[in-house]
Amino acid sequence: MNKIKTILISLLFFAIILQACSPAYIPNVVNTPLLSNKGEFQAGIGTGISGVDPQFTYAITKNLGIMLNGSFCNRESSESSSSNYYHKHNFVETAAGYYTKVARNGRFSIFSGYGLGSVDAEYQNNLVSSQSKANIYRYFIQPDFGFTTKGFDGSFASRIVLVDVNKDGHSFSSYAEPVLTGKLGYRNFKFFLQTGLAIPLATSDNYDYQPFILSFGMNFKFGVKE
Repeated sequence: MNKIKTILISLLFFAIILQACSPAYIPNVVNTPLLSNKGEFQAGIGTGISGVDPQFTYAITKNLGIMLNGSFCNRESSESSSSNYYHKHNFVETAAGYYTKVARNGRFSIFSGYGLGSVDAEYQNNLVSSQSKANIYRYFIQPDFGFTTKGFDGSFASRIVLVDVNKDGHSFSSYAEPVLTGKLGYRNFKFFLQTGLAIPLATSDNYDYQPFILSFGMNFKFGVKE
């Protein structure tokens, strides 16, 4: 367990070091609930590159679900650091979509939604100085496929996003954000680990972005029918 923890911390540190100096766009954790039935409710929270990411999902009918996700971060360098930086962002999104079972354990869903927030970040050292302060608006569509069991859930999702980073005017970019998610536990409580990439499809030179997605946390399910 200590070895796994060390690897996760090392990966998180490595990803943060490699990120663009003061990225205006940092993709939040992709919500992959793998819904099973009407009335199911899920709540989760993760922490990682994007900060703290709460997630909520509810199945309104046997095939229609809604979700509410957030991402919040407030980081700054320590006094002993050789560089000075801070990063603050707040982001909230909502979505609705279709879900269905595939055989007994398979799950497929596709969600589409909209989110908005803000970012304020700065990075300085002896060689580089950069700053980002902007409002963020994002549209997305997200298909995912996976399976769920009592002890483990696994899924692959590919979120396609259109991002508007409004600094001194509208600046649109699009990304493909494929992620792998594993959830380990028992029945209605599982720990999760998610890793993925933000792959630029059409980007703007007006801002930097974080190319990595990495988060771990916990997920709760309520109202699941066996």
